[in-house]
Amino acid sequence: MLGNKVTALLRKLKQQSRESVEEKRPRLLKALKELGDFYLELHWDFQSWVPLLSRILPSDACKIYKQGINIRLDTTLIDFTDMKCQRGDLSFIFNGDAAPSESFVVLDNEQKVYQRIHHEESEMETEEEVDILMSSDIYSATLSTKSISFTRAQTGWLFREDKTERVGNFLADFYLVNGLVLESRKRREHLSEEDILRNKAIMESLSKGGNIMEQNFEPVRRQSLTPPPQNTITWEEYISAENGKAPHLGRELVCKESKKTFKATIAMSQEFPLGIESLLNVLEVIAPFKHFNKLREFVQMKLPPGFPVKLDIPVFPTITATVTFQEFRYDEFDGSIFTIPDDYKEDPSRFPDL
Repeated sequence: MLGNKVTALLRKLKQQSRESVEEKRPRLLKALKELGDFYLELHWDFQSWVPLLSRILPSDACKIYKQGINIRLDTTLIDFTDMKCQRGDLSFIFNGDAAPSESFVVLDNEQKVYQRIHHEESEMETEEEVDILMSSDIYSATLSTKSISFTRAQTGWLFREDKTERVGNFLADFYLVNGLVLESRKRREHLSEEDILRNKAIMESLSKGGNIMEQNFEPVRRQSLTPPPQNTITWEEYISAENGKAPHLGRELVCKESKKTFKATIAMSQEFPLGIESLLNVLEVIAPFKHFNKLREFVQMKLPPGFPVKLDIPVFPTITATVTFQEFRYDEFDGSIFTIPDDYKEDPSRFPDL
């Protein structure tokens, strides 16, 4: 059945992802060891041009502690995906000395419980993920930087001059980001009419200020998709087709493509003590957080000179985030902040999306 094939593909994809992480691990640990110990504070502020949506979008203040090959991230927003967000007093700890299966831990400091970020999913978790995939749009989004350029932002009414001002403790030059395009593709030929109506109801609820976490929308359980119409193309027709123009097999594609140009600003500081390459190494550790992964993708671009102490990044087609690096200092910390407190209990299901 198709459901079994999708399950097998999903498991293989996750296996390849784990293997890729493990391949990078020695290089990443070496880079972290060469960095000094430091404290870094950054703020996230999410906005949208969709009416009312900005009211429910979160903001967050993140505190990052780095010592040796250990990293701790204190946050109030552990994840933000498809309008689902988990809030609270949370800490994410990466212990580079531990075995890979025990390297990542999330602490819920309010409930005093912790969960290790597991690599192996249960049969039920995998089935639930497949159910969601089979009843949702196939969506992909890429940030196109082919025509991106940076121009100095100007200030003043009569006498224009390049904009330079302080961001936190750092003097920064401001630039306008031009030609930043989010390209998205959405396919839905595999969806039933019921799927489409249910997904539309979810989006309408969100646009009116609702929260998907409160709606209790359960994925539809199905053994397989309905079969596509019988194909009439012969084997001879298929193999004799012109290169690159093979006849389409299976369901007729229902695909929608869109491009949205983003206007963004970035502030680059020559005073910031950390280099972009060092930041990328830290962000690679905390990539399980989706919004941090977007930040990592953005700063990998060829940026103007300096460190991006403030920048706008597209997170979703209708949502952007302003990230501000408020504070940085080299420091030493008590090693206990990188360990699980003795009075915390393990709860393997506290964060089901991790």
